[in-house]
Amino acid sequence: MNDALARILDAAARGAFPPPDGGHTVVRQPSPRDAGVLAFTAHSVVFTDEDPAWVAAALRAAPADPLAASLSPPFLTAFTARTGRQAGHTDLLSCAAPLPGPPDLPLREIRDQDHPRVSRARKYRDDVRVWAAEGGIVVLGRGVAGRWEIAVEVAEAARGRGLGRALVAAARHLMPENTPLWAQQPPGNARSVRAFQAAGYRPVCAEVLFVSG
Repeated sequence: MNDALARILDAAARGAFPPPDGGHTVVRQPSPRDAGVLAFTAHSVVFTDEDPAWVAAALRAAPADPLAASLSPPFLTAFTARTGRQAGHTDLLSCAAPLPGPPDLPLREIRDQDHPRVSRARKYRDDVRVWAAEGGIVVLGRGVAGRWEIAVEVAEAARGRGLGRALVAAARHLMPENTPLWAQQPPGNARSVRAFQAAGYRPVCAEVLFVSG
């Protein structure tokens, strides 16, 4: 596995970001599954096995503010046409450090690998683990560049009680020491964004992933 992207993500988790110089960096895909764009403040990281010269030309051709070119529809469309992949949503990518001790919220691990939530998560992540709480589920797994990622689900009947925030906070207690936990949230899902930020997750960048057919 190429670890250039992992180093960039690890540095960002510690607060060391790419230089805000209006430029971009191209690194190889960390795996055949994962290609995409990270848009930091005034610097983008494109992880792809495509020719870096093509990436630079496509960014220059995007009729947009150069600081926003990597997330512009013309560039994303050009990328999908070039690679045959489909562009996913633009997400807010945030992360949080692990917390010591057991979580305050009682959790029960689901070990059934055929559980529907496990099966679905395994399409996008490795080493998937799932815990259930009263009214909700928290999912952890290794995603882009091996980073640990979280997803949560809250039952409709349990919403509005702070369970989402409790679940994402509890997940920080499930991580090994010095291992950041990453989360993707659609920017328009204000409820989710607020829950993660209230639980100590801090915004890092925007992200678009390109998935193969």
